[in-house]
Amino acid sequence: MKETRLYLPSEREDFHAFTPARKVVRDIIFSTDRRDFGWIKENIPCQRACPASTNIPGYIRCIFEERHGRSYELNRFVNILPGVLGRICARPCEPACRHGFPDNGDPVAICHLKRVAADFRPEGHRLQEQLFAPSGKKVAVIGSGPAGLGAAHDLATFGHQVTMYEAEKEPGGMLRYGIPEFRLPRPLLATEIANVLRLGVDLHLGVRVGRDLELAEILDKHDAVILSAGAYRPNRLGMPGENLPGVYTGLEFMMRVNEGERPEIGQKVLVVGAGFTAMDCARSSIRLGAKRVLINLLTTEEFLTVDQEEIFQVKYEGGEFRGLVSIQEVLGKDKVQGARFQRNRLGGWTERGEREGVPIPDSDFFDSADSVILAIGQRPDPSFLHLELDQTERGFLRLNPQTGMTSRNRLFIAGDFGAGASNVISCIGSGRRAAWAVDQYLMRRERRKNVVRFEYMPETLRERKWDFIPRQPMPTLELPNRLAGAGQSEVETGLDPDPAREESKRCYLCYLRFEIDAARCIYCRWCMDVMPKNCIKLAKEVVRHPDGSIQSVVETEDWSQVAAVVIDGKECIRCGNCFRVCPVKCIEIVKVEMMEQDVEA
Repeated sequence: MKETRLYLPSEREDFHAFTPARKVVRDIIFSTDRRDFGWIKENIPCQRACPASTNIPGYIRCIFEERHGRSYELNRFVNILPGVLGRICARPCEPACRHGFPDNGDPVAICHLKRVAADFRPEGHRLQEQLFAPSGKKVAVIGSGPAGLGAAHDLATFGHQVTMYEAEKEPGGMLRYGIPEFRLPRPLLATEIANVLRLGVDLHLGVRVGRDLELAEILDKHDAVILSAGAYRPNRLGMPGENLPGVYTGLEFMMRVNEGERPEIGQKVLVVGAGFTAMDCARSSIRLGAKRVLINLLTTEEFLTVDQEEIFQVKYEGGEFRGLVSIQEVLGKDKVQGARFQRNRLGGWTERGEREGVPIPDSDFFDSADSVILAIGQRPDPSFLHLELDQTERGFLRLNPQTGMTSRNRLFIAGDFGAGASNVISCIGSGRRAAWAVDQYLMRRERRKNVVRFEYMPETLRERKWDFIPRQPMPTLELPNRLAGAGQSEVETGLDPDPAREESKRCYLCYLRFEIDAARCIYCRWCMDVMPKNCIKLAKEVVRHPDGSIQSVVETEDWSQVAAVVIDGKECIRCGNCFRVCPVKCIEIVKVEMMEQDVEA
């Protein structure tokens, strides 16, 4: 590796000395300085948006290099179930992708590339684990959904003896019982669950805590317990007709379908809801033979939390959307005959960032239906615990913010059971954080931590022309093939290696930090002449976040005030033009990655 001086954020700005929070190992620098974590948060928006903090630029670059096994492992280190998430992730990273900013094009297909890593890893690929020696500690995990699997995996790698209790006949929780097979093939799910269980997790199926075994008994037998029992109590509207035959809750409907049943829904189905469960209910209804399926929204399609691809697939399969309506009651005597709705207008925004639908007086109307599916979410049900535990004002169990523990000693919470229904990637991240909290509690010290890794790069890794590659479409089954037989064939067939490599080129690789060495810069401005974006600036000072990382620069056109020529990482698209044109080679490229590292005793 070429010898060079790495100018890190807390060294260059204000000329700080090399801090004890950093150490050099074989020309690689590792840091625990909060300013370096702040740089990642500020400059890698996709990773910041991911609840599991997946190294997205890292695994996408590996796909470009055709190192699919390594790409799979970079995912698996943090999100545990890459093949699953490559199909059903909520994709919070994609709206944050810098490639989707104005004038930059469409976001990178981050989720589809995650699936590519899983689909094309070599058959002989060996899974990697960071394993500790056996600790002698016993930990129980209640629930085998994504949060429970994330917790069990990390607890096992910490060396603890893990026992998992699952109420259903098969593991997976919402992954198995809440998501249809045409989106998530069951053999794949079984494989990735087995990759967790193989670490020695003792799984007990068909054991319902509170009925077959009391939580107090489990606490007595273990050193700690993580509750990851999900959110299975459906939200109710309290409206007339809600309990008529032919009215289903979204989760109840999907669980019955996924267990192989064929609920009677008739010819016309009204779905109420705006999330992925509502979409799954609509698409499943079509596969059950419904002739017309209408999804009713409080606001409009524009404000749905599901992605545009999902909306397109619903419409392609025959589903319809009706916006700006609120259901008021379900009508019928012995069964559903229809529902009364009220029209809405768009209102403001809630504290949760959702657009409101405001009812319009005297706008009621009736719509006939054979069945109604209320896919309006669900909440955790702590009644089976049979323990007195502190709760928040909203009815969720209260946690100690320092330890992650409930008001009952040694009892922790993960996933949807903590604060209500969310998404798979959030649950996995929550489960892993709970496992780390348990390990720190049991072992009385931190044994694994996040660090920032710096590595000098001798080349840009990207070409400017790659910025103009269009997003590669996901191939799907034609409609007749989707609905043939039981209608459970996987709809999205996956990207082939060549289009996947093209898609990987589109990533801006935001983990690359381009930096100008002020001591060598001759202020020729050649870099500014070739920049495609307004990313190189004449700066007179910097504005910092509370953690010390740079928030922005104060620009100037007055050369007498210029303190340095700086590259704004939030605007930089890593095209490398400046690096190639600099006559004195004062621009350096450093790869900045967050990773997990075991702590020496």
